[in-house]
Amino acid sequence: MKRGLIAATGVAALLVSVAACGSSGGDKGSDGGSGKTLTVWFMDGSNPKGWTDAVKAEFEQKTGAKLDVQVQKWDGIQTKLTAALSETSPPDVVELGNTQTPAYAATGGLADLGGLKKEIGADWTESLNKSAVFEGKQYAAPWWAANRVVIYNKKIWADAGITDVPKTRDEFFKDLEAIKKKGDAEPLYLPGQNWYFFDGLTIGTGAELVKKDGKKYVSNLADPKVAKAMDIYKQYQSFSSAPKDKDEATPQQADIFAKGRTGAFIGMGWEAATAIKANPAIEKDMGYFTIPGESADKPEGVFLGGSNLAIAEGSKKQDLAKEFLRIVLSDKNETALAKEAGLTPNKESLLPGLKGNLAAEAGAPAVAGGGTTPLIPEWAAVENAPNPIKAYMTAVLSGKSADEAAKQVEADINKRLSTKE
Repeated sequence: MKRGLIAATGVAALLVSVAACGSSGGDKGSDGGSGKTLTVWFMDGSNPKGWTDAVKAEFEQKTGAKLDVQVQKWDGIQTKLTAALSETSPPDVVELGNTQTPAYAATGGLADLGGLKKEIGADWTESLNKSAVFEGKQYAAPWWAANRVVIYNKKIWADAGITDVPKTRDEFFKDLEAIKKKGDAEPLYLPGQNWYFFDGLTIGTGAELVKKDGKKYVSNLADPKVAKAMDIYKQYQSFSSAPKDKDEATPQQADIFAKGRTGAFIGMGWEAATAIKANPAIEKDMGYFTIPGESADKPEGVFLGGSNLAIAEGSKKQDLAKEFLRIVLSDKNETALAKEAGLTPNKESLLPGLKGNLAAEAGAPAVAGGGTTPLIPEWAAVENAPNPIKAYMTAVLSGKSADEAAKQVEADINKRLSTKE
């Protein structure tokens, strides 16, 4: 499913104070259902029709209230949502990109959901819930996630004599080498700036991209663990002729794969649909597997893009909003969302609900060990274009040492991390 699984941008808008948004307006604990309307903002691509219709019917039957679902576009949502949370009548429930959540929480615009976490969230997957917590408080609930997998051409692999998918990184490299020696196809399409794949590798090596220096955050790109992740990326990229100074969207890597001359690429499940749309004949040859890690018992680290659900601090219908979250986050509705949209649910116990969606099934084993970008409000500015970490990646792939490349961009990163607007 193609949607904006990107870190927050527009940090200046996000850090506008909305701390006063809950100071006016009624008893937050006294709202009943009858005669009321709960306003929910979902993001484009997150709420498939069948699931939405079922949730709406369940909520209205159970509470006697009406549900007003308003679908928002990702483009420009930071400014729009920041403004909405500062109003006296904000949307009651909002979907937030998981990496955006700390920035919204820092403004004071989100309600504390600690009680709801104790009630229904004891078994939320920890790697997903981390982004819903800010400074020790639960400001959102993890809703769903998605991560990258290997999408490969089974015919090309079979022609190279490969009979099974790799279980370790070294096995993966050997398979790519076999395709390279066969000479009929490019083993892997991996441009030099597939930043979220690289972020997953840093998660796998235990690296931290920022560190505390007194009261502020600064770049930690010179950490040897980051260099190790970049070395792994460099090994992968050696099997590709893709540009070292472009990302996976320029050109769209799924369109490259659709031509049938590429052994594999690393991407989101929805990118398979993009390839099939470009060339329907490719579908019969497509397969999926989990990005393998150093050992067979632990998949590679992955960036978990996804969404959280939060209640506006200024909502006058917080009890009703919490009832809505109980319904949406129930095992039944989380499983239904997984089946209809192929998205990873918020509990490991629900992962069997992905059965039948091959890309989602391939991504599921890596979820428990996955992570995100640094969960601090200041991080949003780092990823604003031009992303300095992409420049770091290109510099290493072009011959600079990891240390030299880090020094080249760390001043820019530190400037962005210190921006207070």
